[in-house]
Amino acid sequence: MTSLVARALERPGCSLLGNVIEKAIDPTVSKEEYRDYLQAFTQSKTEENAVDELKQCFLQQSNETLANFEQMMQTIYNSIFCKIF
Repeated sequence: MTSLVARALERPGCSLLGNVIEKAIDPTVSKEEYRDYLQAFTQSKTEENAVDELKQCFLQQSNETLANFEQMMQTIYNSIFCKIF
């Protein structure tokens, strides 16, 4: 998963990483849709399995937990440390 995030960050702008996270926490996005969205970043079956596991982790969470996670991510994005990007 770390290499996936690193590759997402190599692309211009951080909005790509934001989209990856948004789709991860969106309960209406299936594992198959999520895997398809990240296909350009997965180079092996191991990485595809990691994407599936990540999405499944979020699918098992309550709406309250997903909302709290989203709020935490927004706090990070809006922090002074991310503003330079």
